[in-house]
Amino acid sequence: MWRMKSLLVAAPVAAGLLAAPAAQAQWHGRDGYGHYHGGYYGHPHGGNGAAVAGAILGLGAAAVLGGVIASQAYRPPVVYTPPPVVYAPPPPVVYAPPPPVYYAPPPPPVYYAPGY
Repeated sequence: MWRMKSLLVAAPVAAGLLAAPAAQAQWHGRDGYGHYHGGYYGHPHGGNGAAVAGAILGLGAAAVLGGVIASQAYRPPVVYTPPPVVYAPPPPVVYAPPPPVYYAPPPPPVYYAPGY
């Protein structure tokens, strides 16, 4: 993963350095500076605005890219917790036997005598 991040940072820098034009150092047949060249002296000044703007934009893009790379959150550390406690099942409930049931013999039949 770090190789990929390093590549993402190094690739735009390398591309910018390779895409920059080489300095033109050809001799144009002049005797030096100060000769009159048809209306202005020397060469035109003030052509550095594009280079300054490019440098500022490049630094801004690098700051944004660096902020994105630096702000990525790391995974939380792995925490090994003990296994959950497993309790033994409760012992079987033993109930007392029900009391014995005694059946009494049915009462004798009652006969009512008429007239008493």
